Amino acid sequence: MDLGLGGRGYLLTGASRGLGFATARALVDDGARVLISSRGADSVDAAVASLGGAPAASGVPADLADAGTAETLVGAALDRLGRVDGALISVGGPAPGSVLEVGEDAWRAGFESVLVGPLRLVRALVPHLAEGAAIGFVLSTSVRQPIGHLAISNGLRPGLAMTAKALADELGPRGVRVLGFLPGTIATDRITEIEAASGDATAMRARTEASIPLRRVGEPAEFGAVAAFALSPAASYLTGVMIPVDGGAIRAL
Repeated sequence: MDLGLGGRGYLLTGASRGLGFATARALVDDGARVLISSRGADSVDAAVASLGGAPAASGVPADLADAGTAETLVGAALDRLGRVDGALISVGGPAPGSVLEVGEDAWRAGFESVLVGPLRLVRALVPHLAEGAAIGFVLSTSVRQPIGHLAISNGLRPGLAMTAKALADELGPRGVRVLGFLPGTIATDRITEIEAASGDATAMRARTEASIPLRRVGEPAEFGAVAAFALSPAASYLTGVMIPVDGGAIRAL
């Protein structure tokens, strides 16, 4: 299937590894050009090299929590890509902990990283988007059902999902689409770290797989393929929706 990505340009944050990188890989493989960012310069350089380097891929180390990052990223994307046809906005998971044990400072930091940073980037990006562009937010299954010991994510990601829904209403008349992705347990470095921290990674993986209808965790490439399709012209009538990529783990409709 031709996704119509040839010559199009995409900005991806948090994309030096994991789900963002897998999406960048899928976009580049189908003919798009990408600008990726994450906080570590070395990891950005390594990811760009893995994607084949210029002109298919370039990168900028950046932290969405910094107030000036949005304008810097958009300026770099316009300079290096020539055009921006969409973005995949992903931020790291906020601090873990239960509702009562997480301190106020962690909640404030989570609010800045999960909500304010992405919205600042959207504000900077929207004036440069033409009809047919798409914005995707990498969220979590916590949008639909809480995840144990991740109170901040449970509290904030549903808010960003509803904000994305409202953005779809606002930008729809301009032909710009807005989507959210709800990844379940995907075999990323973060999941490996969480499993290792449990004290028995094998047992934790077995429990997780038993709770997923497909009886396995997902692969990053499986997420990347879905995200690349949803951001592409092939999904031109898809907007305002939250797309689970979770092996059926979410029990709600």
